[in-house]
Amino acid sequence: MSDKPSYLGLLNAIAVGESRAHTYLSAWIKTTTDPDVKAVLSTVAAREGEHGMAFAKRVNELGYEVREKEDPNFDKQLKIVTSDRTDLEKMEKLRLGRLDVGNGPDVFDDVFKDHSIDIRTGELLGRYIAEERDSARLLRCCYEQLSARCAAESEATQAAAPDRLATLEVKLDAVCGAIDELRQAVVSRQKVPARS
Repeated sequence: MSDKPSYLGLLNAIAVGESRAHTYLSAWIKTTTDPDVKAVLSTVAAREGEHGMAFAKRVNELGYEVREKEDPNFDKQLKIVTSDRTDLEKMEKLRLGRLDVGNGPDVFDDVFKDHSIDIRTGELLGRYIAEERDSARLLRCCYEQLSARCAAESEATQAAAPDRLATLEVKLDAVCGAIDELRQAVVSRQKVPARS
């Protein structure tokens, strides 16, 4: 019988995933100009980094080393957050506004079905889950605020469109009037007989 904990793979996956999330969220923080987005990302990134290190430490305490695994999505996520997309577009691409499921079932519901989890690991997992759910709520609220702001800006632009159209119509009427006056002047000159 092996002494290897049945939950070691979970701890490893959390250590690797959280460290990667810290990396791409930290890169995003450098590109955003929105102080509200920066504040949310800073909170979430700090948690992700702390989780990555805490779970790597726990894997080590159990006598093992974290094993990195290829993640083809990581490079894609990094490209998204460092692109010139808006913060709202980045959130949509990464689906960060959809992480919070409220009181519904989520990816963490089955974690404690493994009754062999030791006390220290259970404490670490409990805190991790609570913080992840709170981070999901923070990101959802940030996404909703960005969406609302974008909708308000779109409405303002659409509301201003008729005013711009009316201004263009006035200018076009003035140009047409000037052209008509010029045409009449040219026609009247042509009707005047030339003097010898």
